[in-house]
Amino acid sequence: MTLTIDNEIYNLEIVKKRTTKNIYIRVKDDLTIYVTCNTLTPNKKVMAVIEDNYDSIKKMIKKVKEKIKFNSEFYYLGKKYDIIYTEFCDFKLGEEKVFISRDFNLDKWKKKEALRIFSEHLEKCYNNFSRRIPHPTLRLRKMTSRWGVCNIKTHVITLNTELITKEIGCLDYVIYHELSHLVEANHSKRFWAVVEENCPDYRKWRSLTNKYGSEE
Repeated sequence: MTLTIDNEIYNLEIVKKRTTKNIYIRVKDDLTIYVTCNTLTPNKKVMAVIEDNYDSIKKMIKKVKEKIKFNSEFYYLGKKYDIIYTEFCDFKLGEEKVFISRDFNLDKWKKKEALRIFSEHLEKCYNNFSRRIPHPTLRLRKMTSRWGVCNIKTHVITLNTELITKEIGCLDYVIYHELSHLVEANHSKRFWAVVEENCPDYRKWRSLTNKYGSEE
């Protein structure tokens, strides 16, 4: 099934589940429009809901396209570099360009850089934190839907290696966000008060961090 929006054709996938009560629409990373609903929901009703949410779907498509474009480019600590593929070196970061061999393992490089920079900033944020909390252990992982995760039982903070593409302010915000979970486990008003104590302009950094799809 397909759906035409602004003269472009998108795959439309409708998934019906007995446990789903409402109709949910999202746009996947491959630009498929993905709809989940109850098994008893007729397709006619689904299409009516899609039509009612036409503008929202357009916004979701735009956001996913921006994410695809962002991921196809090279960003390091918030700065964009033009990619130059070369046979003369594996990897070299210049002032405005990055020179990369086509068989260079960029994910491995990102993880190595992330470990170095994230470890340093976790220590800085922990030492500046306004509350007394256990010292966390850092882990790194490439995640598709989260920038960070805090295990409040083991005091392990896992950060998304893709944060290496963001400005340092975004990294520090995510760290303060996860450290705040060691004080307040959920996203209550008290939790956000702790975040604000440590990152007064967290709203700005939260918006920039989440610009291309993931959440804290």
